[in-house]
Amino acid sequence: MRLLLVDDHALVRGGLRALVTGLPDITDVMEAADGHEALAAVAAHRPDVVLMDISMPRMNGLEATSLILRIAPATRVIIVSMHHNEEHVWNALRAGASGYLAKSAVVEELQEALRAVHRGEVFVSRKLQRSVIREPQQRITQRQREVLSLIAAGMTSRQIGKTLSIHVKTVESHRMHLMRRLDIHDVAGLVRYAVCRGLISSALT
Repeated sequence: MRLLLVDDHALVRGGLRALVTGLPDITDVMEAADGHEALAAVAAHRPDVVLMDISMPRMNGLEATSLILRIAPATRVIIVSMHHNEEHVWNALRAGASGYLAKSAVVEELQEALRAVHRGEVFVSRKLQRSVIREPQQRITQRQREVLSLIAAGMTSRQIGKTLSIHVKTVESHRMHLMRRLDIHDVAGLVRYAVCRGLISSALT
């Protein structure tokens, strides 16, 4: 696994480097001091995973995440931030991040997150999940919640219909209403939302 560490504080990057260098499967560790440097590094080296801070000068981590995924869709981004509130977690996932960790996370959780996103899964630390499990102002129904959890688990509309004993067209209707209500326009976004809300496991298999 090839990593890119992005943070505007050299001491933070140094601390992260010390932590990840000793982890198994880490073959290369690169650094960038802001979003612009991160984009250049991704374009040149195509790292497998980026550990990204949010608050940085010139270009913040959320902007950088969106742009990184445009030029390198296979690269996974984990936001590593001091912010623990719902808004920051959800904005990160909507920007395309595959994971969100607090800077206070222990090494074992960092390793778990790296492995999960490298496998193509979505990871939000359990501590942060508990802090963001609150319904949006426009509540989704219990049935929509059930459909959402099954979509996020990878089921097709036909499988969901069979599981819930409802018609496939009803499943598609629920999917459409979920996307409209949550302002999400793809299945990947629905998966991130489900993880963020604690509707499914933080590490999806």
